[in-house]
Amino acid sequence: MTAAVEAGSEREFAYTAGDFERVRRLIHQRAGIALCAGKRDLVYSRLSRRLRATGHRRFGDYLDALERGGDADEWQAFVNALTTNLTSFFREPHHFERLRALLTALPRGSRAALWCSAASTGEEAYSMAITAAETFGTLSPPVSIVATDIDTNVLATAARGVYPLERVAALPRAQLQRYFRRGVGANEGLCRVIDELRRLVSFRALNLLAPSWPLRGPLHAIFCRNVMIYFDKPTQRRLIERFVPLLADGGVLCLGHSESLPEAGQLLVSEGRTVYRRVFGAQP
Repeated sequence: MTAAVEAGSEREFAYTAGDFERVRRLIHQRAGIALCAGKRDLVYSRLSRRLRATGHRRFGDYLDALERGGDADEWQAFVNALTTNLTSFFREPHHFERLRALLTALPRGSRAALWCSAASTGEEAYSMAITAAETFGTLSPPVSIVATDIDTNVLATAARGVYPLERVAALPRAQLQRYFRRGVGANEGLCRVIDELRRLVSFRALNLLAPSWPLRGPLHAIFCRNVMIYFDKPTQRRLIERFVPLLADGGVLCLGHSESLPEAGQLLVSEGRTVYRRVFGAQP
């Protein structure tokens, strides 16, 4: 079978099974993402834009250029193209209820440090900020939030804090009025997170597979939601072992609704519904 027939003659770019396997290997090496065999068409769709932008006609040529020493910007574009970003305000609301309880229990005068480790376009981090503001009854609560993501495109959206009105339509009216400003004129149909809320969040690019992270503990909560499902089991385990030392004793790790930690019992204890609390004194 020739590559052209294998790839499908209707396709704009030559794309073989071998090309797909190379993409799977490279994205696993760079970002820890384990692409399943059923993602072949998705990879073609996502990376075709990079081939057009770089002037390549074959996936093999594009991947050759990357592996021969593609520049950092193109490697970032490669990772951005293959990253899935699905989020919303107050998604999985029980995590924010747990965060509110954690903040309420803080000793007077202390400051909470929170990490949103897969921030995407920012809705999760701003939901954490709103939770803090409402828990303490002020727009300047004693909370600092670091929000990170490997995808620099979505981080730029997050830092702007500007969203179509339909993205906030499900929020209560009181929250909309207090934490967002509706756009007018050229910005009709958009809204922006208020400056006071945006100042609570620091957005940074970060690859969870990087050998070191620019964060210090103790952290009172780490949100790493709907990320583990893209990693294989060894990668998941390594991440948990790196998260635990950053957590304050009693600090919590929140995962996505379909994620679990069956091998981390000696490090974290389940509090139900994908919330895990650090075991006092636990070390990986």
